[in-house]
Amino acid sequence: MGSHNESVPTLRWGVIGTGLISSWFTKDITASRKNPRATHIIQAIGSSSLSKGNAFVSQHLPTLDPAPTVYSDYQSVYNDPAVDIVYIGTPHALHKQHCLDAIAAGKHILCEKAFTLNATEAREVLAAAAEKNVFIMEAMWLRFRPLVTSLRKVLYEEKLIGDVRRVFCDFGLDMNISSLPDSSRLKDPAMGAGSLLDIGVYALTWGLLTLESPESIPSEKPRIIATQTLRNGIDVASSFILTYSATGRQGILTSTVEVRTPVTFLRIEGTEGYILVEGVGASAPRSYTVYPKINPAAETVEGKKYEFEVEGSGFYFEADAVAENIARDEKENEVMPHGETLRVLEILDEIRRQGGARFPQEG
Repeated sequence: MGSHNESVPTLRWGVIGTGLISSWFTKDITASRKNPRATHIIQAIGSSSLSKGNAFVSQHLPTLDPAPTVYSDYQSVYNDPAVDIVYIGTPHALHKQHCLDAIAAGKHILCEKAFTLNATEAREVLAAAAEKNVFIMEAMWLRFRPLVTSLRKVLYEEKLIGDVRRVFCDFGLDMNISSLPDSSRLKDPAMGAGSLLDIGVYALTWGLLTLESPESIPSEKPRIIATQTLRNGIDVASSFILTYSATGRQGILTSTVEVRTPVTFLRIEGTEGYILVEGVGASAPRSYTVYPKINPAAETVEGKKYEFEVEGSGFYFEADAVAENIARDEKENEVMPHGETLRVLEILDEIRRQGGARFPQEG
């Protein structure tokens, strides 16, 4: 791994999958920024065909110079000696095998969430990465946003709303699943379809980030109470409660592919006030507002708003962190460590166990 700028690391990416998430990621990490922490080069694109790969570059990365090498398969990306790390942006059900193939070639990995279909698959992937001594991380970009760091400071250092008692978070998108072809990754259970792994993982992440203080992690496992609405084998809606017996805190968390959530998607209630978090969705928060304890006699309530300007979409926060980890020869990231990836998947597994959603691979 070389560097154009001696003060920041350079990372050369091979990208697997040419869907929407890969387009967002590649455009964001290569866009010009004021104070970049790393330099990112899209070295190679792997697609199911040359025409599809070339179309991806023409549409999403038309000004990159030099242009990335386009391969009509994934293995060529893994084998490319100029690639430092593979970004895996394929459907959930394919993550395990794509990770294992990239690991076998000795490549570092950033794999989109959900990391794998379940915790069993994740353990296999992480064990392979450890044996090959490569860096690997789940691409939960939400955890790397400055807003999240600020919010946790307000909650657990400054304690602006006292003791956190309850959290309500919803991530809903109106995806009109019935109109999609059966082959769509959003409709095919074999591809990990359903609201839970696609967007419910964000609601769960917000619950964990806001209900658990830094000193409590991971001393107490939350109890899970869950239900799901299934249509044609996939969950179109998932609702789950996290309860913490030691603190009494509760998180009421939901996801759906049938209704879009309003701009305010998260409410955190404490003994001395509450916080509302706003954004285009739970995956992309833009601001939060701290309010004092509700007074029924007050005609108006003034809150203090914290706004966060993001250059582009904000995928570069996680990409920069990965570049810094690899430059320090680290094999996992402290913000999204392997243990947390496993814990999240174990909770998702329990939600599906109670709710009834199953993937064909699980028997």
